[in-house]
Amino acid sequence: MYTTLTRILTIVLLCLAASCKPANTPEKATTPQAPWLSDLIQQLKQDAPANPPAKIYRYSYNNQEVYYLTSRCCDIPSKLFDAQGNQLCEPDGGITGRGDGRCTDFFEKRQHETLIWEDKRER
Repeated sequence: MYTTLTRILTIVLLCLAASCKPANTPEKATTPQAPWLSDLIQQLKQDAPANPPAKIYRYSYNNQEVYYLTSRCCDIPSKLFDAQGNQLCEPDGGITGRGDGRCTDFFEKRQHETLIWEDKRER
């Protein structure tokens, strides 16, 4: 009986462990992309690869769905878009590293990170 119970518990724990993901790991998007987002990704693919690589994340921010395009390098600002593709602000980067000042609370208030796209090309 003890051996059977141990086997069952081991199987249950292994199944649970296999279904878990590490903390702070963004979800991968599985939903179709809006046309403006597909266009943005195509444009990024035509540009030279950046260092660090360009990434687009989806978040909830101020009760709306937003898309964050990471900074390509150094003083180049990142960009934050609403679900329709309108640029809301530049949360970071630029000369000061603090963006354009229009969404200074983005990094504190963002939630539900989902990686939408990552440039995997070699630089």
